[in-house]
Amino acid sequence: MEYNACINGYDIQAHYSEKNIEEIFIPLLKRLTKMQQEKGRRILVMLAAPPGAGKSTLLDFLEHLSKTTDGVKEIQTIGMDGFHHYQDYLLSHETVRDGKIIKMVEIKGAPITFDLKALEDRISLVASGAICGWPTYDRNLHNPVEDALQVTSDIVLLEGNYLLLDEEGWRGLSAYADYTIFISADEDMLRQRLIERKAKNTPLEQAKEFVEKSDMRNAIEVLHGSKKADLNLRINSDGEYENLI
Repeated sequence: MEYNACINGYDIQAHYSEKNIEEIFIPLLKRLTKMQQEKGRRILVMLAAPPGAGKSTLLDFLEHLSKTTDGVKEIQTIGMDGFHHYQDYLLSHETVRDGKIIKMVEIKGAPITFDLKALEDRISLVASGAICGWPTYDRNLHNPVEDALQVTSDIVLLEGNYLLLDEEGWRGLSAYADYTIFISADEDMLRQRLIERKAKNTPLEQAKEFVEKSDMRNAIEVLHGSKKADLNLRINSDGEYENLI
């Protein structure tokens, strides 16, 4: 199935095979529907994956699928990218990377460049069942857009790179989740995707440099530093998903 979406200010074209839809995605939606009905309250699902794995597009597609499939409850999807620190903050604050003091903006997307406290506070609110605002991120503006969404659904899927990161400050986030999903991918495939994405608004050589010193380091950290999920998937170079047992 061909699928078109606008993700973080970009128009995206994706393809999802009938096999993946029938064997992975619809069964997942049915599982979440049953879980929500049994619990009788809102459930929060967390999906973690490295940058470039297509998690935002996948969740947008799952939301669409939930609206067009019989026997499943409609889901609402949100992302953690709206909790990036503002660009002004990243330009004015420094950190240490490889023994050098650098501006945070140089490694934008790393865990330290997110407002973790604000993220956890809002996750807690969503997990409590409250109707609340949720920020998004606009890659053209390079900043969050506060309360761009209202969280209202009984099944909420939250995606982000670091939601299952097994590191200080981050490892407690998954305790708020009723169900977790992790997507892994080949590093070379991620590198190519990230360069293509960055090159949309950056000269190619600068895009390659940024990806190597920032995005790929983040991707490797996610791939090797995340906790095992309830559902573990892998995406291959053809965009096909497989269920890892």
